[in-house]
Amino acid sequence: MSEITVPEHLTSRALRVAIVGAGPAGIYAADLLNKSQPVASGELKLHVDLFDELPTPFGLIRYGVSPDHPRIKGIINALHKVLDNDWIDFYGNVGLGRDISLEDLRTRYDAVIISTGAQKDADLNIPGIDLDGSFGGADFVSWYDAHPDADKNWDLSAKEVAVIGNGNVALDVARILSKHADQLLETEIPEHIYEQLNDSAVTDVHVFGRRGPAQVKFTPLELRELSHSKDVDIVLYPEDFEFDKASDEAMKTNNQTKTMVSTLTNWLIEQEEREEAPSASRRLHLHFLQSPVEVLGEEGKVSGLKVERNELDGNGGARGTGEFIEYPLQAIYRAVGYFGSAVNDIEYDGAKGVLPNAEGRVLDASGNHVPGLYATGWIKRGPIGLIGHTKGDALETITHLLEDLTKLAQPDSSQKIAELLESRGVNFSNWEGWKNLDAHEKELGAAAGTVSTRFGEITRDRIKVVEREAMMEFSSAKKLVESL
Repeated sequence: MSEITVPEHLTSRALRVAIVGAGPAGIYAADLLNKSQPVASGELKLHVDLFDELPTPFGLIRYGVSPDHPRIKGIINALHKVLDNDWIDFYGNVGLGRDISLEDLRTRYDAVIISTGAQKDADLNIPGIDLDGSFGGADFVSWYDAHPDADKNWDLSAKEVAVIGNGNVALDVARILSKHADQLLETEIPEHIYEQLNDSAVTDVHVFGRRGPAQVKFTPLELRELSHSKDVDIVLYPEDFEFDKASDEAMKTNNQTKTMVSTLTNWLIEQEEREEAPSASRRLHLHFLQSPVEVLGEEGKVSGLKVERNELDGNGGARGTGEFIEYPLQAIYRAVGYFGSAVNDIEYDGAKGVLPNAEGRVLDASGNHVPGLYATGWIKRGPIGLIGHTKGDALETITHLLEDLTKLAQPDSSQKIAELLESRGVNFSNWEGWKNLDAHEKELGAAAGTVSTRFGEITRDRIKVVEREAMMEFSSAKKLVESL
């Protein structure tokens, strides 16, 4: 980072920054800004207001990570420490373009950072993808994570299901579909999610990846967690285990690839050496080197999936062989990636699902930096990388913001943002409200106590509140003030 010059008008007041999107990307950006040299040295004071359209913070961690990922959800503890400071305020249930405008923020803050992420499913353009029984993986994740705006009911009548994709989300979707609901009672899932999963008709889940075992995009953690599902057999196919020079090189130079190939190969060997027939009531099939070419249907509903068998091309890619296979299925889940949405009054790249930017500096239609406007996270770079990758991404954005301090326009601070929201009748939540809701969800878990299941006794630690109105009963800033 080059030497930062703090302009004279910021020596007598705090730098005011608005961050839109309270997921990991937005919180990491706030934390890095607070830890930056001019702020840490006391040369520059800082105040951050963090906004989210949901009543709760943490974004993807709360509504995009499977509930049976306690270690990943442990990231919330670190994010909680950032928000539990007096230099940052949280405003939940506040939508940009719904309750406040970009102009509202730009006139009140020195800088605005957009970190709204990517919530939609990327398209999979093959015939039949719109048939009844074809679902988006992101939509399914929102459902089982009890997102307040997601449908409350999900069709789980299919016995044989396909999940298209070889990333972490694909494995999450496949694991939740195949896992028995009783095992999920140790998580925060609410009753209606448990009941529907418990009534699921699924017997077989097929996961399809277009390349080989050495080219998968999921992580060793995700892969190992498949084996933790009880009464679920993992089924592998010897003909799918093809390796080329690029595969060998990847296994030699990348420990993660080596670990995953080793795990998959060991599972295949164990499967072939097993004398007894598979006995689990459900099966999770992992298919490699197969690309979907058509979703088959009957009477408007999914009846199968047609795939083309591939071969490795020697360079880490795959090409079709002209051999086609049809699988009888009653549901398809596409999990081929997320896609970002447009943000009101900001230029948008509809082909990539991002805000056009130069290393975090948001650009206008002419390619010029919009003064004081920045982006970070998936809405900046696209939905690639793990949660931890957003730290480096945020650092790049914050570095440029600090370099631009002398160019930022002075905001009008005569009306605080809370006053503006109150004048518009916006019922917003705040940090104290989140802590109140957090405590209530833990109380719900404690009240449920220990539950007897087919897999033994399970203690419930938390049960997630689903409805937006119910969340606001506990987290509304106005209600908290009225209760004092």
